Amino acid sequence: MLTFDHYTITVKNIEISTRFYADILGLTEIENRTRKPYIRWFSMGKGSELHVVEGNPEIISTNVRVHLALRLKPDEFDGFMEHLTKEGIILHNSKGEPNKITVRADGVRQVYFTDPDGYWIEINGGEI
Repeated sequence: MLTFDHYTITVKNIEISTRFYADILGLTEIENRTRKPYIRWFSMGKGSELHVVEGNPEIISTNVRVHLALRLKPDEFDGFMEHLTKEGIILHNSKGEPNKITVRADGVRQVYFTDPDGYWIEINGGEI
C-alpha cells in the first residue's frame, strides 16, 4: 500500500523560504539527509516531509486549486489566522478571492494564501 512520503517545491531563495515554513507556518526543520546546502527538509508529521529546494521556480505555474493543505485543531484556527495577518499574509477563499474565507458544508473554515514563491497553501480546521 502506498503512503505519503514527501512533497518537494522549488524556491528562489532558500533562506526566505526556510523562514516562511519554519517561522510563519511553524514547521520543524529536520535533518536533510541529502546533505546538499541548497535543500532544506521540514517535518509534516507522521513521517511525512516537505522538501524545499533552491532553484529556478519561474517555470512553475500554479493556482489555488493546486495547493498544500494543512489542518489545525478547531480551537487553534482563529489564533493562527491572526498570526498570519500580523505577518502580512493575505488570506483568500477557495476561489482565490482576497480577504475572504471558505466555509465548507460541514462547517469547517478554510483559508488559502501563497508562500514567497507563489505556491498556494490551505489551512483548515476551524469550525463555525
